[in-house]
Amino acid sequence: MAQKDTMSKGNVSKTEKKPVKIVETILRDAHQSLIATRMSTEQMLPIVDKLDKVGYHAVECWGGATFDASLRFLKEDPWERLRKLRDGFKNTKLQMLFRGQNILGYRPYADDVVEYFVQKSVANGIDIIRIFDCLNDLRNLQTAVSASNKEKAHAQVALSYTLGSAYTLEYWTKTAKKIEEMGADSICIKDMAGLLLPYAATELVTALKETVHIPIELHTHYTSGVASMTYLKAVEAGVDIIDTAISPFALGTSQPATEVMVETFKGTPYDTGFDQKLLAEIADYFRPMRDKALDTGLLNPKNLGVNIKPLLYQVPGGMLSNLTSQLKEQHAEDKFYEVLEEVPRVRKDLGEPPLVTPSSQIVGTQAVFNVLMGERYKMVTKETKDVLMGKYGATVKPFNPEVQKKCIGDAKPITCRPADLIENELSKLESEMAQYKEQDEDVLSYALFPQVAIDFFQYRQAQQTGIDEKEADKKNGAYPV
Repeated sequence: MAQKDTMSKGNVSKTEKKPVKIVETILRDAHQSLIATRMSTEQMLPIVDKLDKVGYHAVECWGGATFDASLRFLKEDPWERLRKLRDGFKNTKLQMLFRGQNILGYRPYADDVVEYFVQKSVANGIDIIRIFDCLNDLRNLQTAVSASNKEKAHAQVALSYTLGSAYTLEYWTKTAKKIEEMGADSICIKDMAGLLLPYAATELVTALKETVHIPIELHTHYTSGVASMTYLKAVEAGVDIIDTAISPFALGTSQPATEVMVETFKGTPYDTGFDQKLLAEIADYFRPMRDKALDTGLLNPKNLGVNIKPLLYQVPGGMLSNLTSQLKEQHAEDKFYEVLEEVPRVRKDLGEPPLVTPSSQIVGTQAVFNVLMGERYKMVTKETKDVLMGKYGATVKPFNPEVQKKCIGDAKPITCRPADLIENELSKLESEMAQYKEQDEDVLSYALFPQVAIDFFQYRQAQQTGIDEKEADKKNGAYPV
């Protein structure tokens, strides 16, 4: 009888099975978190066949920084990567991360660009689109959700999880209900800073499962050391899906290890049924990559440990490293703890937003200026002004009126959805880059990262010219065929 009670938390009896589903992050968030998104398509393709046999709910392989890093550092076409992965994954859904109206960039785009990006993502192989907004302003998500619905993709809307007086269980459940009503197919609790504690996860998941009827997924990072325990309690409370990373690229600022969570639930009603021998072969494939990244310094051992500061200061790990490097540049490392204490004050002034790209960078940089200048808001970044002008959307709490007045003067903030003020821009963008266009998708690469995309297009042209010249020389007998 006691045994039955221990299993009743997630409304699962001892005999009833509810296997937890797993999304594998190795091809996106795992290497984004640990090695600055430097894994190439060539490194991914040989293991696709084995990844495809595991039985994952999905493999996350696109979005986030993969797009920028592919073009900028790897000189690869991200669209070509997606097509190659789609060809390889015969049985597994492919998932991407999408920053709402910002797509994969850092500014809001016109609706026609958002719609076209969704259309092309699905046409090239994406099945599930995880859509989030840094302020949880649902107005910034609706266009992407509607476009996903239209393209018959699975629209998952993420709650950017954070702590603060505004973020009550009632806030999360009310927001989740609105997400369900806007046409989302599932909800993700996106805990980018590793702030969700195990028993808080029980409360949150239980409340969400009582509120909505669509599946709930949990995404977290191991940064603060609690993530595996949080997954255990969330699964017992009824969460449907968790995000994990194969062990060589797990833990630290990445996700809990896939094999560990599979073994944890083995023999329970949540048993995934995954083959540990197959997972071991996949881990064996990635381990030399991890070792090489450690040897070259691409993987910093500091990113593999537990960093308790996110729990103490509610600051994501990536934001902490940004603050450190900003202070180092200014020869002001001794101000680190002053800046850490200033971060929550700036966050409160700016309406208590979740700290996720780009709000984390905006709050962090402003906190650095406030401390270094010796006077708060003596120097104000353009992005801070834009937040206070309403250009990123509505925050959960009002702005500090004195700070708003000091930063933007008598300017009248906008209250509408920011994208309502942006004219359709697809045809304009297309005309700007027409000379480089080789596929429809190129205009979207240019829209997101104009200069980086042009550099890549020029590189691509040079490569093709080189190949053409070599082929011509072959025909003329310069090379043995």
